[in-house]
Amino acid sequence: MLLSQDLPQDPTTGEILSEEKTLSVMDLVFNGGTGSVIIITVLFLMLGVALYIYFERLLAVNAASKIDKNFMNQIRDHVTSGKLEAAKILCAQTDSPVARLTEKGISRIGKPLDDINTAIENAGTLEVYKLEKNVSVLATVAGAAPMIGFLGTVIGMILAFHEMASSGGQAEMGSLASGIYTAMTTTVAGLIVGIIAYMGYNHLVNRTDKVVHKMEANAVEFLDLLNEPL
Repeated sequence: MLLSQDLPQDPTTGEILSEEKTLSVMDLVFNGGTGSVIIITVLFLMLGVALYIYFERLLAVNAASKIDKNFMNQIRDHVTSGKLEAAKILCAQTDSPVARLTEKGISRIGKPLDDINTAIENAGTLEVYKLEKNVSVLATVAGAAPMIGFLGTVIGMILAFHEMASSGGQAEMGSLASGIYTAMTTTVAGLIVGIIAYMGYNHLVNRTDKVVHKMEANAVEFLDLLNEPL
């Protein structure tokens, strides 16, 4: 039992000061009712999925962007000297989208350039699809998370006003304010998840575009090599 002298007092007036209440993140999550807990749990699961996809795709894109600067020079030497098998072996030993596109073009050497170009474009489409795998899920999370969070807030507001209506307008303001305050946490959680997913999505799109540009540049260089006079 606390005595009056144990409570904080104003040094000038000697009056007992009220204790300042603090609210932890866990209190915000678990004191908002069952609906709030369910929605925030769903948002945390979405955040986990978004982070997993982001880092998994980031590693894949980084691996796809790495290629030896002398790769195309070696391909040029092999093709101009007629060593097509050596060029194919080099492509097979190089694990990158650029190498796979080049190998596809080499396998079509002897056919019209339009056929070679079409084969490279088709292979490029498949490589881009591999790079963008599951990236659209990040866009979905970025758009859905704030709406799910706002849904939780709307549900909390409905319950708070329902309590007010059920009590004939005599409901305690403290309980109403507490319910509305904790309901707003779902919107905060939704916005946090949405912002993280949105930033991750845009970063991956930017990195993927750079890899695609590199693929296109090397494809053009390879076609120019085939157009050069022997």
